Amino acid sequence: MRIAENIRQMKASLPAGVTLVAVSKFHPVEALREAYDAGQRVFGESRAQELVAKRKALPEDIEWHFIGPLQSNKVKDIVPFVRLIHSIDSRKLLEEVDKQARKHDRVVDVLLEIHVAREESKHGFTPEECEALLGDEAVARLEHVRVRGLMAMASLTDDERRIREEFRTVRGLFEKLRDGVCRDNASFTVLSMGMSHDYPIAIEEGSTMIRVGTHIFGEREY
Repeated sequence: MRIAENIRQMKASLPAGVTLVAVSKFHPVEALREAYDAGQRVFGESRAQELVAKRKALPEDIEWHFIGPLQSNKVKDIVPFVRLIHSIDSRKLLEEVDKQARKHDRVVDVLLEIHVAREESKHGFTPEECEALLGDEAVARLEHVRVRGLMAMASLTDDERRIREEFRTVRGLFEKLRDGVCRDNASFTVLSMGMSHDYPIAIEEGSTMIRVGTHIFGEREY
């Protein structure tokens, strides 16, 4: 029951208004079921094939989030049911989600990924690119995607000051967009920042959604 206890402890420690996404990628269905039985309903996966397989094996009321890099040719596999895609990192991908969602008569919620970490391996828009995208009238006319906010990953470092600065930068961009080009979008409310190693800092810097795996499930199984 270790997973269940981890879930209870985490939820008890979170401030109101912060959503916990249990990052279940690479973990077996049995581990997810234990978390589900403890009351967790929001799970995050990063591979389309694994997400589709787990959805078939688990209860229907789970809210599935896609949190990893998403290839355009995999969009069609998850669009019929996914609740939130955290990792929109290009205009092409946003348009593909809209295209596939239209086929299912769905509006799919998405977050735009912001590249703020000082690591080339990270994906995402620069703040300037993000603002330009959201200000584009052609993007505003997309009817089957709804931009709910931003997602970001801080640098993988022990330097807490640097982590805090990066999260603060993204929060500043979020507030600028919310009060500017997104002021007519009442759904622009989600700031997904923080993972197992840095979520307390992310929450202090305004995160409304954290993505936590190791603190819940332990080390991943590969």
